[in-house]
Amino acid sequence: MARIKLDENMMESAVFGGAVLGGGGGGWIEEGLQIGRLALELGEPELRTIDEFAEDDTFVTVSLVGAPGAKDKFLKPIHYARSLEMLARGLGKPISAIHTNENGAGTTVNGWLQSVMTGIPLVDFACNGRAHPTGTMGALNLTEVEDYVSHQTAIGGKGDNYLEFAVSGSLGKAASLVRKASVEAGGLVAVARNPVTAAYAKQNGAPGAITQAIGVGEALLGAKGEAAIAAVVDKLGGKVVAAGEVTEFEMETTGGFDVGNVLIDGFEMTFWNEYMTLEKGGERYATFPDLIMTLDAKTARPVVTAALQKGQQLAVIAVPREKLLLSSTMSNKALMQPVEDIIKKPILDYLF
Repeated sequence: MARIKLDENMMESAVFGGAVLGGGGGGWIEEGLQIGRLALELGEPELRTIDEFAEDDTFVTVSLVGAPGAKDKFLKPIHYARSLEMLARGLGKPISAIHTNENGAGTTVNGWLQSVMTGIPLVDFACNGRAHPTGTMGALNLTEVEDYVSHQTAIGGKGDNYLEFAVSGSLGKAASLVRKASVEAGGLVAVARNPVTAAYAKQNGAPGAITQAIGVGEALLGAKGEAAIAAVVDKLGGKVVAAGEVTEFEMETTGGFDVGNVLIDGFEMTFWNEYMTLEKGGERYATFPDLIMTLDAKTARPVVTAALQKGQQLAVIAVPREKLLLSSTMSNKALMQPVEDIIKKPILDYLF
């Protein structure tokens, strides 16, 4: 398959399509557009298929970690590239390709800037084809690999909050420390982490995730209003579950996460950065990693959880997990358990 030269239209489609696939998380649309445009100004990012790489080539994940709603978050473009360069120095071997950890408004284009700044190829792949709250959910099931040593670097913040952080250790400990570093940096850090072989990535992640996001974005941007929402659910094989006013909304930023719930048209949704559950009258309509997402009822613009407000008129869409490109982590019971602990609702019984 030919390599794809990424242009402005594809970038916008990737951001908006990624916003839908983010399921409420995955960063802000404006920030995704800003980073995407900067990458296009600095170079000509090119998307390569995973089949172009040898099985033993080294892939590295680039990601954002933290709470999109944090008031003191601060990232500069150089932070994205510097975290990758720090990791490369620590590894002591060449990095064959980089990829994002998940689809999301800001995250689908994560890696484009690093690729043009460092010359490291960008691969059409994500650890997970939708957004997820924890670092281990975006770690390609490496929690199941005995004695795997996770290498991670994180940079972010300004002034007294500025932080450069590198850690090597067990995956859980490293991810936890990077999450804490995001809090110390004001809420958000640019991260490079978890080198794996291309063969391992292909087996445990989501090849084609970026082109899927671009396709969803093209469907969204190719129409207006209700027609755009219809085009998106048709593209993904989902449905519009509800539409109406945000009548209740609560959110708390704690431990580097946005946690809360929202009520729309009598439907209650919980979120932990991303939407976790959708239910009404005791009936569960969707459960993470099913995709649950809110879009402006008039403009069809995706609305992430950190941007929710009372009085908004929103449509709620749901897409079954079987229609998504998902990581093997999404069927790992141990990695799903924390969702129940945070949102105080049953999850596992709906999944396993």
